[in-house]
Amino acid sequence: MNGALPDRTARRRAAYRRGHYAEWLALAALMLKGYWPIGRRVSIAGGEIDLVVQRWNTIVFVEVKARAKRDDARDAINAAKRRRFSRAVRAWIGRNGWCSGATFRADAVFVGAREWPAHVEQIFTIEGL
Repeated sequence: MNGALPDRTARRRAAYRRGHYAEWLALAALMLKGYWPIGRRVSIAGGEIDLVVQRWNTIVFVEVKARAKRDDARDAINAAKRRRFSRAVRAWIGRNGWCSGATFRADAVFVGAREWPAHVEQIFTIEGL
């Protein structure tokens, strides 16, 4: 073997780096809008929350989607993703009693190549809340 990574492994690493970059870009965009970060890449209850941010008395759980074209990212949040995301949100709320009385919301930030991230508030209703 010549030391080069197999194509699949190289593609997975590149996708991981793009996702990581997209999350940082999304967080920067949200902070410019007055949101304060609470958590990042929260894995809990079989789901993952990309970003948890707060503004005033609202806790926002953010799904970040990056695609070559920003509009293509919207299609990536399907019913199964919403269920896993909602389960993770409920578990996070259960473990963070300090936030009782807050308003909770599920937002999304869509990132495209050479485009400023698009923040969409209340992209879907958190199931079970």
